[in-house]
Amino acid sequence: MTTPEKTALITGASRGLGAALAEALAPTHHIIAVARTTGALEELDDRVRARGGAATLAPMDIGVEPAMQQLVASVAGRWGGLDLWVHAAIHAAPLGPAAHLDEKDWQKSLDTNVTATRRLIGLVEPLLLAREGRAVFFDDPRGGQKFFGHYGTTKAAQMALVRSWQAETVKTGPRVLVLEPAPMPTATRARFFPGEDRAPLTSPQDEATRLLPELLA
Repeated sequence: MTTPEKTALITGASRGLGAALAEALAPTHHIIAVARTTGALEELDDRVRARGGAATLAPMDIGVEPAMQQLVASVAGRWGGLDLWVHAAIHAAPLGPAAHLDEKDWQKSLDTNVTATRRLIGLVEPLLLAREGRAVFFDDPRGGQKFFGHYGTTKAAQMALVRSWQAETVKTGPRVLVLEPAPMPTATRARFFPGEDRAPLTSPQDEATRLLPELLA
């Protein structure tokens, strides 16, 4: 019997740690790369191919439920399941005082960081169970820090949801991992900390190399 092709769904794959992990996984997994920016996904595809891998590009917003439903149905139809889901997508709204948070940014933060994650858990879980796969999330504990009202609140809510799922699936699967990456010189961090000396920060590629054994153990 032929061993099925290993698959890795990367939500938030166009840049930063998501893109770096897509490249790191390319030699062993078919990459299903989800992000909103088509150009960045095409550049990722070139890098994946350069490493001898292959990718399916899915330029879409994870907050659009019909698009996610269609994607999951396509994955089920083509591969029958997933070996890995890496969720690196995030909306990082501008920093600001709690009394003056922008309503549009607040709603976008909730939609992307909390609601879309909830939907994806429900949609992706059967695919992971079909392959005894695992889901990987990344914590960034900013809740309660000054000016992080948008991001800190919704990221903390996302992690509370994920940890509930993690506790619920210990015996039944899928395995749910929560990792906390080292600070990296990403575009998101640059918006949060403009003018920061980026030299001491760990590159996404180095961090992907460090985290990869935990993803695959």
